[in-house]
Amino acid sequence: MSFRAKPRNLLFVSIRGGVKLAAFYPGPLLRLYCTAMTLRRCVVLLLALVAAAAPAFARVTRMEVRSSVRIEGQGIAPYDKIDARVYFAVRPDDPHNRGIVDLDKAPRNAQGEVEFSADLFLMRPLHGANGALLLEIPNRGGKGLLRIVDGGSSDPKNIADLGDAWLLRQGYTIAALGWQWDAPGLHLYAPVATDHGQPISGLLRDDFTPVAKSTDWPLGHIIVGRVGGTEYPVANPDDPRNVLTVRDTPDGPRQTIPRSDWSFTAPSATAINGGIHLSSGFQPGRIYELVYVVKDPVVAGLGFAAVRDFASWLKFDTAAVTHVDRAYAAGISQCGRFLRDYLYEGFNQDESGRLSLDGILAHVGGAGRGDFNYRFAQPSRDGQPMSSIFWPTDIFPFTDEDERDPAHPSNPPAGLLDIAKAQHDLPKLFLSHTSYEYWGRAASLMTTTADGKQDMPIDPNVRVYFFTGLQHFSGPWPPARGAGELASQNLETPLPIRWFWRAMITNMNAWVRDGVAPPPSSYPHIADGTLVPRDQLAFPEIPGIHPPNNYNEAFHLDFGPNWRQTRILAIEPPTVGAPFPILLPQVNADGTDRAGIHLPEITVPLATYTGWNLRDPTTGAPEERVSFLGSYIPFAKTVADRKATGDPRLSIEERYSREDYLTRYNQAIEDLIRQRWILPEDAASLKEEGAKEWDYATN
Repeated sequence: MSFRAKPRNLLFVSIRGGVKLAAFYPGPLLRLYCTAMTLRRCVVLLLALVAAAAPAFARVTRMEVRSSVRIEGQGIAPYDKIDARVYFAVRPDDPHNRGIVDLDKAPRNAQGEVEFSADLFLMRPLHGANGALLLEIPNRGGKGLLRIVDGGSSDPKNIADLGDAWLLRQGYTIAALGWQWDAPGLHLYAPVATDHGQPISGLLRDDFTPVAKSTDWPLGHIIVGRVGGTEYPVANPDDPRNVLTVRDTPDGPRQTIPRSDWSFTAPSATAINGGIHLSSGFQPGRIYELVYVVKDPVVAGLGFAAVRDFASWLKFDTAAVTHVDRAYAAGISQCGRFLRDYLYEGFNQDESGRLSLDGILAHVGGAGRGDFNYRFAQPSRDGQPMSSIFWPTDIFPFTDEDERDPAHPSNPPAGLLDIAKAQHDLPKLFLSHTSYEYWGRAASLMTTTADGKQDMPIDPNVRVYFFTGLQHFSGPWPPARGAGELASQNLETPLPIRWFWRAMITNMNAWVRDGVAPPPSSYPHIADGTLVPRDQLAFPEIPGIHPPNNYNEAFHLDFGPNWRQTRILAIEPPTVGAPFPILLPQVNADGTDRAGIHLPEITVPLATYTGWNLRDPTTGAPEERVSFLGSYIPFAKTVADRKATGDPRLSIEERYSREDYLTRYNQAIEDLIRQRWILPEDAASLKEEGAKEWDYATN
């Protein structure tokens, strides 16, 4: 393997017989072709050069390149796409690392450091770089930002895979780094903690709701049809603490399933760490919960250190694979919560006291954080309508500014950014979300007091953006019902997030680089009546449409003595206390949320767009919400159609002609461009969407 660019820092050793060694070294490209006679000499030289290359402050100790592909053409500056593994070392006694749970129990090297590594995907511009790193936090090991923003492949092989290559045309260095120990794809390789060499054991919990009857289920978090996290294998199948229960609703009573009726199964291709077998079969629409004993906890919080130290490496170390002046992290859903927790835990300052991330774009994380830095952490767990219930995800505090917990008024106030502010390492921060997160991710708690009575102020370095009518991820066009695990009663909302992402990235770069303030925050408020309790929601009575009465709540949870300090979840399932009040966006006469940032489809509507959808009856529990999805509820085409069904919403015929619709739609685009929610270069694509949507809605 070789780079066709002039990588000033790649040392490559090719050994006859197929063995290859590679490391990054601060100097010209060296090629050493070794025969079997000189193998030992080459390896010694390689190790010596790598050791000499690493400055004392560098927490990235080396990087191994597995493959490199040149991508160029069509007027785009050439990029090297690199697949690699990055190696780290951290000092357990350093104050910047002391928050990592069980780091003091991990094995150490001769220098007293804990070593770990992570998979890396890197798109490195060979010239024309704009000085900014866009670091994607992979969602359960998977990349998605290139596909979402540029409309191409998440793992491009050539120029044809790049979509419109917007990110590359802007000159961004693009990376994705493994941070999750139990994820496939981009992976974190972290050590196991022990108690002075003796195994550590504890309780773990797994819950799931099947959409079809089955007799076997894998240990792990199944999300959108795949394993989000493999979790731990059972330590002792006969331990009496292993308990399986079933219930019908999240807050319903648990029924214990007799131990004689179920058993653990061996690892297989579909159950990596084994599973459970229920002789009578798991029933669709019911919530099953397994509590069982595991051992050998992985030091999962090293994922925070990996992100921190990789960004600092590219910014400050001349031996790094490439150089950037500014580092922005982007995280979606689970990874938006990861970045919120990254700040809450105080990880944005490296061991040398330098700012690692200059900007953070945390999207659709809602008010959540996650099970990222605990003993026996399960990072994939989130909090869905019928699974991952009562995990340490939506836990106090929720707001960026200090707030008080109404259940513990004597406790000092706390906020998401307390440590970052105290350490003077607060990055510029975008917290963005869609209509779904108000129903499924407790999003109102981001901007209200914890008692739900008042709006909270927002820090000047923070923007909160609500993208009205979108669902957790963009639905298909033309609109379709959810399928499989996400089978739904209504069509999904197809509104795209792509155009907002491009503007947010541009606005973040201008804010950090040039000091140009981005658009002001936009979200519903208590004070103006756009954020209300569920019983005040004025949703119209649309025939055949049944809005849910429930939503995901945040609770006071108790996992055992001092669990917030020790990060050991000793009680499973936890004791559940009072919920925090959740509010929802008030809707207009059509049933679409009033507040927020409106795409033209919301300003000039042809349908109602909601942040909720209901489960298809074939999957059980049809009155419950389906994860991640909103609803697209078309208007009647004509007055006669509307009257025939009793739909209270005006028909398309009563609202516009085609010419009037397109004129107003195009004006809405111009307004978004002027307000910097959309880039001028994207106007033509949005206008094409408008004509397409009119034809779909009226034909």
